[in-house]
Amino acid sequence: MTMQNNEKGFSLIELIVVLVILGLLASIVGGAIIKDYAKSKHKIARIQIAEFEGALEKFTFDNGRCPTSSEGLDALINNSMNLASWNGPYLKKNFIPKDPWGHDYIYRYPGQYSDFDILSRGPDGVEGGEGENEDITNGKQQNAERNPPNGLLSIPRQE
Repeated sequence: MTMQNNEKGFSLIELIVVLVILGLLASIVGGAIIKDYAKSKHKIARIQIAEFEGALEKFTFDNGRCPTSSEGLDALINNSMNLASWNGPYLKKNFIPKDPWGHDYIYRYPGQYSDFDILSRGPDGVEGGEGENEDITNGKQQNAERNPPNGLLSIPRQE
């Protein structure tokens, strides 16, 4: 009596080859997704900084001055200085959002790079950096395509 093996299936080698191919595809696609995710966080930070700039412009128009560094961005949602002409809150949301990496935005008046500086220290949370860890700011011209030229928003300084 002879036994015939008519079972159909895949050999171990075929399964290993398929798994290796799937692993390679996942690493290629996964790398691209992670890179796009990092870029999107930078874009979100730029959008939030632009929103702060608009709110600061309204604040300055109403009050005749920018908030001081010690008043900070909080002056856009709270009238803790008891300014008579304060007409806020100046942000759509009634809170100061953190940057996409969970850090506070930094506001400086007068600024080092512009009339005022608003910056996110990026993913590393340390001022300065290059590439992916580059700071995102309204004033310093990091890249001509990404940031408007200095002086786009002209706000008078209080002497």
